[in-house]
Parts: sequence; C-alpha cells; structure tokens
Amino acid sequence: MPTLYHHTLCPFSRKVRVLLHEKRIAFTEVEQETWRYDAGFLSINPAGETPALLEDDGTIVADSATIAEYLEDLQPEPKLIGRDTKERAEARRLEAWFDRKFFEEVTQNLAGEKLNRRFLTNDAPDSRALKAGRDNIHTHLQYIAWLTDRRSWLAGDHLSVADIAAAAHLSLIDYSGDVPWDDHPLTKEWYVRIKSRPSFRCLLRETLPGIPPAPIYADLDF
Repeated sequence: MPTLYHHTLCPFSRKVRVLLHEKRIAFTEVEQETWRYDAGFLSINPAGETPALLEDDGTIVADSATIAEYLEDLQPEPKLIGRDTKERAEARRLEAWFDRKFFEEVTQNLAGEKLNRRFLTNDAPDSRALKAGRDNIHTHLQYIAWLTDRRSWLAGDHLSVADIAAAAHLSLIDYSGDVPWDDHPLTKEWYVRIKSRPSFRCLLRETLPGIPPAPIYADLDF
C-alpha cells in the first residue's frame, strides 16, 4: 500500500488525496510538517515539499502533477486526465492554470495569509496580500463559470484533474470563508458537485487546531 506524505494546508497534497480516492487506491497518510527539518523525509523528496508518494517497493513519486500522471498509468480507470487527445491537453492546461496562476494570485494571498501564517507563526495577515487575493479571485471564478456554462466539467464532458486541482485550491479558501460564492452562482453549482463527491470527504472533515472552518465549509447544501 503506498504512503502519501502530505499536509492539510498544501493544496497540491489535497489534489493528490482526492485523486487517490477517485481512483479507489488504498493508501496510508503521513502528515508532513515541511517547515521542520526531517532528514528522513528529505531522503524521500530532496525538495522537501509535499506531496510525495512512496510505494512499498521503494518507488518515490513527487510533485502533484507528476503523481497525477503516475496514478493515471497505474490505475487507468476512471480516467482523470481526459478521454481523448484534446481533452487530455485541456485537462493538463487547466491543472497548470490552477496550480500556478491561481496559486500565485489567489491561494497564497488568501489561504497563505489567513491559514498558513496564522497556523505557523500566529502573525496577523498582510492586508495588501488579502486585498490582492480578494480582487484576483473574481476573475478566476468567472473563468470557471465560463467553462462550466459550455461544458459539463472544466476540461470537457467528464470530471478531470482540472476540476480536482481547482477545487483543492478553493477548498482552502472556503475554509476561511473567503470565497464570494453569492457573486458567482454558476461556479458555486460546479463546486457543490465536487464537494458532494465521496472523494472530497477527507478534506471536509479536517480542521486546524485553533482555526475553526467557516460554517459552510462542510455543508454540502450551502
């Protein structure tokens, strides 16, 4: 059984956990505090970053996009990186969009300040970063709405790694109650579909010590 090294505040770890559940691959979890020196973990992933997947035979797979590709080869069904060439390209493009652009413009500014900073240092968030995140999130939520108004899911007719990556990032921001759902009803409808999947329950039942989630965080009908 593979072991996943992850942390609940890491959106890339959240993505991989949901992927593993969607693939129905049994795994064990180790919550890794990457800000602490851990020689054992550095021998698994010299980058010192989560997520990292360790197989029983010693195979190590790191980086969430690489793990997604590995899982798709390991367990082809259900297909989560598209059903044909065009859908695969679109799923990968959007996965990168959320893991890079959304992460830099929104996740780091909102979840990074309101959750990570408070959890790690108990410092007050940077108001300039919060403003940037709250301004930037609207463009991304509008883009999700534009996509889902034309497709069943973000990358096409089927759930894919694109949806899971987007939802993983949004779940952290939703934890602190900073997603303006009322302004983006189509995006909210899409998120409800993701949030209601059994694979997402592993995220919704977690809480951070001393930082309770927003009331709607685990509500499937918010």
